[in-house]
Amino acid sequence: MEENRSTPRYEKIALDIANAIYKGQYEEGDKLYGRSTLAGTYNVSPETIRRAIKILEDVGVVESSKGSGITIISKEKAFKYINRFKNIESVTSYRIKLQELFDKKNEIEEEILQIVDRIIERSSVLSNITALTPFELEITDKCNFIGKTIGEINFWQNTGATIVGIRRRNETLLSPGPYATIERGDILLIIGEDGIVESVKRFLEGD
Repeated sequence: MEENRSTPRYEKIALDIANAIYKGQYEEGDKLYGRSTLAGTYNVSPETIRRAIKILEDVGVVESSKGSGITIISKEKAFKYINRFKNIESVTSYRIKLQELFDKKNEIEEEILQIVDRIIERSSVLSNITALTPFELEITDKCNFIGKTIGEINFWQNTGATIVGIRRRNETLLSPGPYATIERGDILLIIGEDGIVESVKRFLEGD
């Protein structure tokens, strides 16, 4: 049986029993071993076996009653349960992968911010290197993205420029992250190649 750390032990046991039924190890009408025997077979507590059997009862695979034990009642429903379980596992794996991608995205954003900080620190020393000298661009009423975040408009992807700071009234926000908004009257401090200011202005104002 395939192991998955995110799946409770009793669900794995229920799946294992359903697979045994579907593969013909048990026939409809056959009796399963008692819970204590199953607990020994799977090396778990009787309570874990009780939960596993309860799952199979709920989906109509087995029937359990005092005095008559556990009876196999439907091979077809065992097959349906196996397929449903696999679909649930598939969704779980997608969620895990999505979380991994979010974590990786956050790591990349953090690394970008660290590099931007270093650029800002050295820009005063390397003032003769145009790409490292921040340009200033004022946000006017013509801007199509007022109130939007830097991340929402994919600023870097669309312009090739990096915003290293935002002057807003009497304050300067250094290394603004992707959630910083663009507001009317802001002065964007951007770095990039020659002509980057015009490129950014065209993107923001749609010219």
